[in-house]
Amino acid sequence: MNQSELHQTTMTMNEITAPVDELISSLCATIPDYPKPGIVFKDLTPVFADAAALKAVVDALVEPFKGRFDAVAGVEARGFLLAAAAAYATGTGVITVRKAGKLPRKWFPRTTPSNTAAPPWNCTPRTSLPAAAS
Repeated sequence: MNQSELHQTTMTMNEITAPVDELISSLCATIPDYPKPGIVFKDLTPVFADAAALKAVVDALVEPFKGRFDAVAGVEARGFLLAAAAAYATGTGVITVRKAGKLPRKWFPRTTPSNTAAPPWNCTPRTSLPAAAS
């Protein structure tokens, strides 16, 4: 994606997400000091439970990028939910991204620069589904 496409996508996303931001804020539960003091946890389960809200969030998420990807990557719990919904909405696949050591089969490691403290992450491989039995 070149700089011009990135700028256009950002402008489009800002236009689309303004009402969705308000929708999320109105439904999202806020839990102060969870899981520890000083952290504010944003519980999105009320957004996921509201069919119209979930559709609006997924539509806003994928609209600026439609037709420009063939899979959606989801990082851990809530990311899996949104990635699956986005992939379904666009007819694409899902790639799960998990913390290192959480995947029981072959995975692809994410590499990080040696000067970062980022945790290691692993991705599941994209493989073809078995052919349906005739």
